[in-house]
Amino acid sequence: QESPCARQPHASDQFKSTPNASAMSGYDRAITVFSPDGHLFQVEYALEAVRKGTTTVGVRGKDCVILAVEKRATPKLQDPRTIRKILTVDNDIALAFAGLNADARVLVDKTRIECQSYRLNVEDNPTVDYVARFIARTQQKYTHRGGVRPFGISTLLGGFNTDGVPELYQTDPAGTYYAWKATAIGKNSKSVVDFLEKKYVEDLAEDAALRLALKGLLEVTEASGKNIEVVIVRKSGLHWMKEDELDPLLKELDDTAEKITKLKETKEARAGFGTKLHAWSGLGVFVPVFEDEQHRSCPQ
Repeated sequence: QESPCARQPHASDQFKSTPNASAMSGYDRAITVFSPDGHLFQVEYALEAVRKGTTTVGVRGKDCVILAVEKRATPKLQDPRTIRKILTVDNDIALAFAGLNADARVLVDKTRIECQSYRLNVEDNPTVDYVARFIARTQQKYTHRGGVRPFGISTLLGGFNTDGVPELYQTDPAGTYYAWKATAIGKNSKSVVDFLEKKYVEDLAEDAALRLALKGLLEVTEASGKNIEVVIVRKSGLHWMKEDELDPLLKELDDTAEKITKLKETKEARAGFGTKLHAWSGLGVFVPVFEDEQHRSCPQ
């Protein structure tokens, strides 16, 4: 016979065997704890911050790397020089980012110090792959230590290797890094990457690579020199394109008007196939009339 002091089942016992949303929610509060299904939620949240950042495009050419970034509108009284989405890391290495500006400033400062230390110890310029590895290593350290949070940025690095060949690298908040021929990060990056996959060809000249990067950025942003920041990474150094250089090129590449015209033509063609006119019937309603009808049959 069961003892009267035996513990009676409680309604909360079901949550001990079946995880639910409230039980899982605690795993997003600690960066060092995996969830039961293998996620680090803080890292995933940092990736979400990157997806909400400004669109950033990188294209590797035959002897250069193009970095193009969408700039958000600045207040009228603000000095636009203080808002930079592309930063100089070393003499011939540029970094473009998508995500939190403050995090980018801290990470870039660490990277610049590392580049200076490398030059002091090795007596040579750091290569872009070395810088990419350092940034990825630093970002990864902030994913498994207590009391910190991941960097909420992804970066695109343009530079040259020891053989003088241009290279384009991407890093993300998880601490991984990849080499790319062309890619995009930030808001609407998937649309830009799909465009680059269709249009990219090997060994692009500088002008062709520049046009491809701008064309990809125009897929998701407005064509204006005020809205776009571009840097060309060459062996001789970095070239920052000015607004008066960008405007003529953007006007040439912008096909928004053509897209609108084609869209209107498509809509008109579809409308011509179906209902074009409406007739007033005696019942007080509009009745569709098709062009291929010989006689209008409206109820009387």
